[in-house]
Amino acid sequence: MKFMAYCIHCGNQIADGSRFCPVCGKQQSPAAGGPAAGTAAPVAYAPPAPLDYTIQGDNLQVARVRLAPGQELYAEAGKMVYKTANVHWDTRMSGNSLGEKLMGALRRTVTGESLFLTYFRADGAGEVGFAGNYPGRIQMFDLPAGRSLLAQRDAFLFAQPSVQFSVALVKRLGAGFFGGEGFILEKFTGPGSVFIHAGGDFIEFDLAAGQVIQVDTGCIVAFEETVDYDIQLAGGIKTALFGGEGFFLATLTGPGRVVIQSMTLNKLRRELAPGRHGGDERSPLGALGGVFSSED
Repeated sequence: MKFMAYCIHCGNQIADGSRFCPVCGKQQSPAAGGPAAGTAAPVAYAPPAPLDYTIQGDNLQVARVRLAPGQELYAEAGKMVYKTANVHWDTRMSGNSLGEKLMGALRRTVTGESLFLTYFRADGAGEVGFAGNYPGRIQMFDLPAGRSLLAQRDAFLFAQPSVQFSVALVKRLGAGFFGGEGFILEKFTGPGSVFIHAGGDFIEFDLAAGQVIQVDTGCIVAFEETVDYDIQLAGGIKTALFGGEGFFLATLTGPGRVVIQSMTLNKLRRELAPGRHGGDERSPLGALGGVFSSED
């Protein structure tokens, strides 16, 4: 059986059998009931401690995180609102080797994120706040070890260091071509907590096995990896052209959790654009163009 090892002090993931954490430098000890120290067998350490946080506000929310001494987070660059003086930050590429750092930077670029991540670490008890770049909501997902979450591009806010941030391709070619999210989605794998941000208000669904929900392609915020994702034609040609919703709808099939948003950034831009006459309908030519455009 393969174990995942974590620092018992700061919660960062470490190599199996490591005696010292490469992040905080503190010595490790075998978990209760685990192999004796000095053996070659992998040792499973305690998962990261739960975060002490609150989310304040309505549609301009701020996540306030109270860090214990030595506790660390990493965040998308530019998402911090404030921090106490004893919380130190460091902007760097993630990964142990140069190759891992370059690949991580490339993955973040194709998902619309910046090349670098900002790490926050508290010397003593401290606090740091994060917010999105436009009106919307913040949602926390507590991921067990090995459990993954898929999210729309540019959704990432911050996470615990034990959460792996990578890129996922949608499963089907049709979804990649016609979905508002395109081929690329952000993928987060536990253990640990990850916080994401998206526009408007959130609606959550806990789909049973085989249960189906159809959603405007740009309104999907996040869904668990167990949810099947596909794109289907939105009724007949007349409905697609004149129904105001475009040609395609995203079809999500359970089991798993799904979060959708009431306002996408692209819709907000359209409403605020000069010369906008009101309404949310799309013209026939606009519907045709929307097939190849990204909703968000």
